[in-house]
Amino acid sequence: MSTIDQTVPSEHDGALRVNGVAIEAASIDDELTHQPEAPDPRAAARRALVIRELLRQRAIELKLIADGATFDDASLDRLLDTDLNVPTATRADCERYYENHPASFRKSDIVFASHILFAVTGRAPLALVRNKAETTLQQMLAAPGTFEDTAREVSNCPSAGIGGSLGQLLRGDSVPEFERAVFDTQDTGVLPRIINTRFGFHIVRIDRRLEGERLPFESVEADIARFLGEHVRHKAIQQYVTVLASCARIEGADLGESNGPLVQ
Repeated sequence: MSTIDQTVPSEHDGALRVNGVAIEAASIDDELTHQPEAPDPRAAARRALVIRELLRQRAIELKLIADGATFDDASLDRLLDTDLNVPTATRADCERYYENHPASFRKSDIVFASHILFAVTGRAPLALVRNKAETTLQQMLAAPGTFEDTAREVSNCPSAGIGGSLGQLLRGDSVPEFERAVFDTQDTGVLPRIINTRFGFHIVRIDRRLEGERLPFESVEADIARFLGEHVRHKAIQQYVTVLASCARIEGADLGESNGPLVQ
């Protein structure tokens, strides 16, 4: 991996280049459709394309693809398999995670919860909807007694008619991102952060919990190893992209922590 120049963001002319290779404006416009939830979708699109170009150039350098060839998902997999060392989670790692996250490994847990939903419909800008949700969350944290009245007034869920109540929930009753938020914690009351799902932004109140049975370690060891492996791989890719960026000349984008769709 040859050092060229330290990354120098430069957006004065709008040009986007990686080691002198220009990324066309049309590509940025296309990538925008994949960045709807980013605070600054255009900046996120530029970063994502820079990361992909860094990886493409590294694949060419290693002779994994020909110069000018399409850099597709298969090419990315070959590059990472060749150039990335990802440690495997040990049994001790899995046992430690199991002991440190007891709420994640129980069955028949029951949660009584309520929510206020700010639905994403396409009629309102995403940033505006999220800002409204964040503002309302702060109001609920300051005055939790107003939760039900606020749900009736602003929630986009049919549960608004009963103050946002979802009744009792079991694991598997809701989408994964919502389930993780309500089951993988012992918090009660209004949760201190917005929950983002495919349906929109949720403010969640945990009214009551009934704990189920703890699953034995042997029954979940493989799942834990898989989860830890994905987590370690994610971090390794972030570091890998950071190293590539530090050895490249980048114009028109600031990678920051090198987060993008290829490293999430």
